[in-house]
Amino acid sequence: MHHSIHFATQRAQELVDITERVRSLAEQSGVNDGLINVYAQGATAAIMIQENWDESVPLDVVSLLGKLIPPGIWLHDRQDGNGDAHLKAGLVGPSETIPIIDGKLGLSTWQGIFFCEFDGPRSNRTVVCTVLPAG
Repeated sequence: MHHSIHFATQRAQELVDITERVRSLAEQSGVNDGLINVYAQGATAAIMIQENWDESVPLDVVSLLGKLIPPGIWLHDRQDGNGDAHLKAGLVGPSETIPIIDGKLGLSTWQGIFFCEFDGPRSNRTVVCTVLPAG
C-alpha cells in the first residue's frame, strides 16, 4: 500500500512536521507489524527524523546546514541558483523507514518525522508513504 501526502511549504528552507499525517496512514493501513517508508519527491527536499517537541531543534537544523553548505558558491548555482539546496537534500537523504509495532509508529516519545524543504517556498510538495507488512 502506498499513499501520497501533498502540501505547500512556506519558507525558502524549513522543516515541516508530518508525523501525524504519517501516523494516520500507518494506523489506517491495518498493518500490525511492518515498516513504513517515507520518501520525499524532489531533488531539493529530504526526510529527517528529529525531535519534534521543541521548535528550536528544526530551526537549529536549518541553521547548521546553512553554515555547512552556504548558498551562492556552488557550480550548480550557475544553472538556477539552488546548488546548496541540492547538496543539503543529498546529505540528509530522501527517505526514512520507521517500524510499525502493534499497529503504531515505532518512534520514541520525542521523535518526529520532518519534510525538509531546501528550495522553497513551493505550492506543491509530495511525500510518498509505502507500508510493508512483516513476513
